[in-house]
Formats: sequence, C-alpha cells, structure tokens
Amino acid sequence: MGAVRGVSPGEIRALLDRHGLAARKDLGQNFLADERVAAKLADLADVAPGDAVVEIGCGLGVLTRALAARARRVVALEIDAGLVRAVRAEGLLPANAELRHADALDVDLRALLAEAPAPRRVVANLPYAVASPLLRRLLDAADLLAGWSVMVQREVAARLLAPPGARDYGSLAVLHQLAARVERALDVHPRCFWPVPQVVSTFVKLEARADAPGRAELARVEVVARAGFAHRRKTLANALRDAAGDASWLGAALARMEALGVPPATRAETLAPETWRSLARALAEDAA
Repeated sequence: MGAVRGVSPGEIRALLDRHGLAARKDLGQNFLADERVAAKLADLADVAPGDAVVEIGCGLGVLTRALAARARRVVALEIDAGLVRAVRAEGLLPANAELRHADALDVDLRALLAEAPAPRRVVANLPYAVASPLLRRLLDAADLLAGWSVMVQREVAARLLAPPGARDYGSLAVLHQLAARVERALDVHPRCFWPVPQVVSTFVKLEARADAPGRAELARVEVVARAGFAHRRKTLANALRDAAGDASWLGAALARMEALGVPPATRAETLAPETWRSLARALAEDAA
C-alpha cells in the first residue's frame, strides 16, 4: 500500500490530501493505522484460507489487506465515495479483495453473503452511531456465518457482554446472548487509529449458538425486551403496561409472567435472556 504502509499520521494525511479528503466526523472515521494490530485482528477473527469475508468499513484498507492475506476472497464495503476512489486510485488492495461503495445499513446482507459459498465471515469496524443497528442486522444473518467479529467502542462491548443485573444489561445483551457466543477478544488502544479517538475500542468475536432463536422468534423477543427495558426504573409489569398497545396483550403478558414464576414487581434488568425468550414464546402461543 503505497504511502500508507508506513502508517504514520503524516503519510495518511498526505494520501488523503492527494485526493482532497479528510477524516469525516459525521461518519465516525478513525482509520486503523497499525498493520501489526490488523494482522492480530485477522487472526483473532479466525479467518482461514477457504473463507469468504465481508468487511464493513474498509477505510484505507489496512485491515482489508490483512484479511485478504488469509482469506480466499474479501468484499469490503465503504460508505465514503471519496475513500473508495482514493483506495482504487492508489491500488491499495490485492486482487482477491473487492471494494464496493455501499452503506452497510442499506445492503441486503443476506444476499451479499449468499454470493459466496461457505464458510463465510463478517469483520467490521463499526462507528458508534450505527453500531447497534448493524449489530442487530448481523444477528439476522448469523445462520449464514461461521462467525463474525466487530470493532466497537468499549462501552458497546460492555453492553453486549453484560450479565443480568449489571448496569449495562439491556435488550442488546439479551438478543446477542440468546443468539451467539460473545467473546471480548482484544482492547485496542486509541493510538492505533488516526485521527486518535477519545475512546478505547474493543474487538468482539461472535459465533451463532446451535440453539439460537430463528429470525422470527428473535424479533418477538426483541419486541418484548425493548418494551421491558424502555423504563428501567419501573417494574416489569408497569413497563409492559406503558408499552402495551392494547389491554389483551398486557393481560396475556402479566398472566404469562405469573405462570413463569416472574413476580410483577420484577425489574427487566434481572431477567436472564432465556426468561425473555420464554416470555416471548408464551405470548406468541397465546396469540396463535
């Protein structure tokens, strides 16, 4: 990679300047600028020679190249058209890495993954503003993946890994812990990025659970869990009462809570993921 292989801030600025670009705060752009860290991340993501990898957030291609050195094929998505032009013009990617100008929130991720035979993996460097919706979309593609690994702010990683009763425990943890095995793989120092962010990033590895809910069931759990966590200071019964669109839904929810041994005074943050699943499943059976 031309000038950026040195990965110094000056060389990155020079490359961006050649193309009239600058790091964009509105896109949360903090480029990974340490090739040794990129190689470690690719190894932690378990990328193997037969894998097809979709990368979300190519940036200047530092991680893309590390992935391509290990995988059969990489498709890298990048939302910034200027970066796409610069990376192509500088010839920064190897032949087995395809760069596409696309917003990962708009892409049909399942169709993209289905383009390649298994095994398939996703590796992503997720800006804070879009981390939660992209993480949720990845859950809906989990059945197509051998695994997926994401770089997120350390606070988002805490929300993924939080156990019941913890301050960070919420619907994001419920859904992910039902659907996947979640592992904190590596904290990455801000100095590994340019511009240097004000936060520590964490690389998280995920792999679908064999007993994971299907997409339809996961969506039902999400509805109930979001309702329960919408008002954290309230009891679960009162939170569901506030969220209920009609009295019959509320009545069924309260009755099922009692049947499951969940007292009305219980608070959402104390319920284990499997209890949320049981509550959502019971409500679905009542509605059938």
